[in-house]
Amino acid sequence: MQVIDTIAGFRKALDAERAEGKTVGLVPTMGALHAGHASLIDAARATCDVVALTLFVNPLQFGPNEDLAKYPRPFEADVVLATAHGADFVLHPSVEEMYGPNGTRTTIHVAEVSEGMEGAVRPGHFDGVATVVAKLFNAAGPCRAFFGEKDYQQLQVVTQLVRDLSFPVEIVPCPIVREADGLALSSRNVYLSPEDRAAATVLHRALQAGAADLDHAVEVITDIVNHEPRATLDYAEAVVTDHETRLLVAAKFGTTRLLDNIGVTH
Repeated sequence: MQVIDTIAGFRKALDAERAEGKTVGLVPTMGALHAGHASLIDAARATCDVVALTLFVNPLQFGPNEDLAKYPRPFEADVVLATAHGADFVLHPSVEEMYGPNGTRTTIHVAEVSEGMEGAVRPGHFDGVATVVAKLFNAAGPCRAFFGEKDYQQLQVVTQLVRDLSFPVEIVPCPIVREADGLALSSRNVYLSPEDRAAATVLHRALQAGAADLDHAVEVITDIVNHEPRATLDYAEAVVTDHETRLLVAAKFGTTRLLDNIGVTH
């Protein structure tokens, strides 16, 4: 596996692979890799000739009171996991490499799908996501890009971005990976105290109960989470599409904020 720290080097490497007729699978991450990320690499490995992973903690998507400084950056462990699951290239750029010495003057806003839920709680977050993803897509070139469904609203933002700006990228949604007790895997789970870790299972239990009573799902989820004394609910929402109802929840456990969701097919 080759680790690359420049956009130009990453682009050159993937262009060379495509010139030989190979397909590229892209897995964008902020590092602190876990089994959920591994499942994305596995999915790319199973369907593409070349797998490219990105490890970049993007400052644009963190608010002023969020955890950018303490966000875990276990680079060596990430490389070990990526290698074990068959990644061929890793892009690991500095902030200056991504945004220049004076920062970026250009950001991307994806209207409507970025509003509400995370967009309301974290103003500007999805502008940061859309901007960095656009840069990564430009660096990677034509590819299939693999994103987990745990960050469901982010997945919709990225899908809309690709559609609106005509990136030569196919977005591949991948299922949420969970612990045995139902907790969705997240890089932020490492922040949880043992007590909060045990309490956090309430999110999946609440979603399952909501899925069993779709007509009252939001009320059910809200009630269950609010009855967990270690949880502070941010929101519970139901998003209805032609083929499913997606139930979403976000809550804090101590200072750690977690997201989860579940889809119910119509």
